[in-house]
Amino acid sequence: MANLTLVYGLRLLPADEIEQVSDAPIQLKNGNSARVTMHILEGSREQIEAQLRQSIDAFFDFFPEI
Repeated sequence: MANLTLVYGLRLLPADEIEQVSDAPIQLKNGNSARVTMHILEGSREQIEAQLRQSIDAFFDFFPEI
């Protein structure tokens, strides 16, 4: 299997200040483009950390061959 790259971003903001979250664009070397869906996790630090762990586990469940 080829090496893979996990693309992600994190930014912590006050929950009541977010109006909209959009996909993030990615430009590929072959000239194609892709988009990364952005996700929002809210709660205390502990709740956010637990949700993030669950999200990562669920993400890799989509790719059992990895």
